Amino acid sequence: MNAAPSPFKRVAIIGLGLIGGSVGLATREFAHGIVTTGYDADPAVRARASELKLADTICETAADAVRGADLVILCVPVGAMGDAAREMAPGLSDGVVVSDVGSSKESITESLTSALPGHCIIPAHPVAGTEHSGPEAGFATLFQHRWCIVTPPEGADADKVSQLVAYWQTLGATVDTMDAHHHDLVLAVTSHIPHLIAYTIVGTASDLEDVTRGEVIKYSAGGFRDFTRIAASDPTMWRDVFLNNRDAVLTMLQRFLDDLSTLKDAIEDGDGEVLFDRFTRTRAIRRSILDMGQDDSRPDFGRKDHG
Repeated sequence: MNAAPSPFKRVAIIGLGLIGGSVGLATREFAHGIVTTGYDADPAVRARASELKLADTICETAADAVRGADLVILCVPVGAMGDAAREMAPGLSDGVVVSDVGSSKESITESLTSALPGHCIIPAHPVAGTEHSGPEAGFATLFQHRWCIVTPPEGADADKVSQLVAYWQTLGATVDTMDAHHHDLVLAVTSHIPHLIAYTIVGTASDLEDVTRGEVIKYSAGGFRDFTRIAASDPTMWRDVFLNNRDAVLTMLQRFLDDLSTLKDAIEDGDGEVLFDRFTRTRAIRRSILDMGQDDSRPDFGRKDHG
């Protein structure tokens, strides 16, 4: 992908883990002429980010990092958004766009609006990531051919929304916009509940290790192994996601439990028709995901390592 002009001139990245580091690397590779600054609350992460050149300048305070920036992207856990915003507030310029990458948009909108009254808040959520975390985990192509959802609050400056959309497109993302409440319901189904299920299944397997003499791990087939990949995600981030998207998660979790109860009843009753119908419908969903280019149909999902 060729470098393209950026709608912003100076981007500050607060939080330099997987997503923040990838934002910095992607901006350098795909945006033209943009200047990046970065900050992380952990001194060790700042030092490593400097070594990895995750931003042009790694600053020692959040306020210094955002000084002069026309776009600030908060890449911290959802529960830390408010504190991070207040920490950087003294350095913010008038007219700066403050955005983020979190997956719970209603709570983040409230936190940032409360912490930064009078500033332009336009939350966003790049739907991309891996099970790895930390500054070493970032890479420039993380957002290529992935969705980024922008959730502008009511009354947001349309020109600044367009600028933010263009920025994420420059990094390779396909951008959609929707209101924060709808985003949270959608992501509860597509991301949050699957993670909750993965944490539960892997936790149950761990509890059963004594009973099965280690065979759960020894004989892990593709399905269980893929659950362990999801369940290896950053625990701090996911704790905050569930606490901050509680209402949407509970709504969708109840729907899931109702559907699970239906399948349990079908198995107990020997009702193969109900099972076959559900499995046929879900197979079609998988094909739709492949058709949209959101996964790989090759054996083992295109993994190079089969260990």
